[in-house]
Amino acid sequence: MRIVVIIPARYDSTRFPGKPLRLYKGKPMIQQVYERARLSNIATDVVVATDDQRIFDAVMDFGGNAVMTSKKNRSGTDRVAEAAEKMGLDLDDIVVNIQGDQPEVHPQHLQDVVSPFKTEPGTEMSTLAFKIVKKGEITNPKDCKVTFDNKGYALYFSRSPIPCARDADTIFNTYKHLGIYAYTRRFLETFRNLPEGKLEKIEKLEQLRVIEYGYQIRVVITGYDSPEVDIPEDIPRIEGLIEES
Repeated sequence: MRIVVIIPARYDSTRFPGKPLRLYKGKPMIQQVYERARLSNIATDVVVATDDQRIFDAVMDFGGNAVMTSKKNRSGTDRVAEAAEKMGLDLDDIVVNIQGDQPEVHPQHLQDVVSPFKTEPGTEMSTLAFKIVKKGEITNPKDCKVTFDNKGYALYFSRSPIPCARDADTIFNTYKHLGIYAYTRRFLETFRNLPEGKLEKIEKLEQLRVIEYGYQIRVVITGYDSPEVDIPEDIPRIEGLIEES
């Protein structure tokens, strides 16, 4: 069983065109993500999956590996599934999906997200959650929230605050979903053939497609955040956060 990291990256982002090639700490952001993923000692390979020649060329220029994929993919996970197929991965291999806009992904994230596959037989998909410490993230729709049952399986993902307390004096933790996933190649094939879900379409969260069709996602709580770059202003903000930490 191999563990392969695939980083989906596209050029035509609505809010931030060309995002993977924008400089972060003096290098293309996709290079920063790639190199951070390579710091983990559990991955047998790291590959960028893209539909744009400019991104492909940039990855090759810094000595990385890349796979060209179709522009028709509905989501990043669909792109990852196509790349896994092109790479000829076995159905039992584990694929880790790291978003190309998470320049501070931590090596421990990879350890955490694959851990259920080693200890919980039958796991087909997992993802990460981080306990929110900045109150503004609870109400910011940019930050996806997740709730899970007492066995650690996702109940729902939302851009709204979940859970939402009826009484103002109720004290509880709220968890942010980090866009890092692991799946068996077998489940990726299942995922890519599922129709778009109604909730997925409303919230614009592709992971909802999985639970809408009755499959389980194991949620692992991690001790490391992984802020995402959505707009140009996020780059200096995240660089500043890291310098302060």
